[in-house]
Amino acid sequence: MTAFARRARASAGRMHPELSLVSYTLLGHLEESGGCRATDLATHYALDKSTVSRQVAALERTGLIERRLDPEDHRVQVLHLTRAGRRILAQVTESRREAFHERLADWPKEDLERFAAYLLRYNAAAGEGPLKERSAAG
Repeated sequence: MTAFARRARASAGRMHPELSLVSYTLLGHLEESGGCRATDLATHYALDKSTVSRQVAALERTGLIERRLDPEDHRVQVLHLTRAGRRILAQVTESRREAFHERLADWPKEDLERFAAYLLRYNAAAGEGPLKERSAAG
């Protein structure tokens, strides 16, 4: 798992030297959600608000996200991807897809199916573990 995380961080740095793996994760969530508040990002990922604030500031500086007033509540600012943000996220997604395809190209079908099942099981358990319990309590 450590090697996997190390490769993911290195890959993120190659795509855009100013952005971390966390930044790409936040961009992905903004794309999936269609935009959200910074506090929603902090809650979703069980991150400290100051951590998210720094990441959001970096993404704004690089022009990958922008703040817009919530049309239903003008006191609230919602974060959205910019065109540049969508473009860089698409590049990262394609790069990851190519890397996975390359690494798994010679795996037998049965191994791929087993691997996919294990990943699904691992991801499903992520919502049940101690990290989730700590974030709910805090």
